[in-house]
Amino acid sequence: MLLVSLISYIDRNTLALLAPTILRETKLNGEEYGWVISAFSLMYMAGNPLWGKLLDHFGLRWGMMGAVSVWSVASAAHALARGFWGFAFARAALGFGEGATFPGGLRAVVQTLPPSQRSRGIAVAYSGGSLGAVVTPLIITPVAVWWGWRAAFLFTGLMGACWLAVWAVVSRRPEIRTKHVSQTQPAPFCFSDRRVWGFMALYALGALPLAFVLYGAAIYLGQALGKSQASIGKVLWIPPLGWEAGYFFWGTVVDKLTALGRFHRRNQVRLLAVLAAGSLGLATAGRSSSYVWLLVQFFFSMFLAAGFIILSVAYATHAFTPSHAGLIAGLGAGAWSAAVALVMPIFGRLFDLRLWEAAFALAASFPAVGWLLWWWASRGRSEASS
Repeated sequence: MLLVSLISYIDRNTLALLAPTILRETKLNGEEYGWVISAFSLMYMAGNPLWGKLLDHFGLRWGMMGAVSVWSVASAAHALARGFWGFAFARAALGFGEGATFPGGLRAVVQTLPPSQRSRGIAVAYSGGSLGAVVTPLIITPVAVWWGWRAAFLFTGLMGACWLAVWAVVSRRPEIRTKHVSQTQPAPFCFSDRRVWGFMALYALGALPLAFVLYGAAIYLGQALGKSQASIGKVLWIPPLGWEAGYFFWGTVVDKLTALGRFHRRNQVRLLAVLAAGSLGLATAGRSSSYVWLLVQFFFSMFLAAGFIILSVAYATHAFTPSHAGLIAGLGAGAWSAAVALVMPIFGRLFDLRLWEAAFALAASFPAVGWLLWWWASRGRSEASS
């Protein structure tokens, strides 16, 4: 599951990494690029809960086989795009298929690990995404420089095909083939429960700076700071290291609290308040002329965003029955994708107008809003740690 999330993020980050070159050659502007990202995000939003429900019902093996087949073809299809609509359709298909990534990861965790180890398990399964963001510039930049950006997308499709061959063998394990999940906390899962909506707001808005950095950093470095495509590829592996480190740091914190019986509302509120306050620092990056300070801010914002993902998913899996793990993961990632679809055209427009500081300030404000919405929705509830 780590490997498949890694491949999924290489697939989705390839467009962001090569955006300066692609926009120049295809004559797309920043706002159109934002709408292309929105096409991915809208279908990713729809695909996450759908795949989550399918994985909960039919199991991991065949669900992941189908999903990765769809998104590998879609990723390779980017090589055929000639303009806005070609990229939009390819991106939408990619988003739909990749909707199975995190539902599959969380489903694997709850099927194979006890509650006191699940947050670190989530960190492992989900960290392929952050690792993919780290290695994408290192892998894709040479391919694009040597053979062109279209060859880079064909390469991503090939990676998906290789994973399918591995999965055909690995997924024969009995704990993967089973559809049963032990019920450690048979709490009901209902959309009328405001905690569900609080979880979705926390995940979506708390992790929104990830999208800003992933999809906007290359454009900002190219247009605002005048960096070349090659030099951008040399440094954009640095910020996602914060994302990777954040998964394991916050996963360890949550597991230790769970083992001690202290993952309750009071500590959840405190931890998330720290994350929300720290995320405001991203607003300062848009006023900085220091290349190093900018990368540090990108690194730190992704570190904190990883904390929002780990804590929100841990909150939901502690509050609701594990039999809905796929759906829980799908709702969280789907809500995040919906938020990205709404705000990326706005970010793109701000970039076109060179309103860099406004874009950074907007991105920095979302985590605090998500924390406040979750705090309100979860009032009066005191979830146990297990």
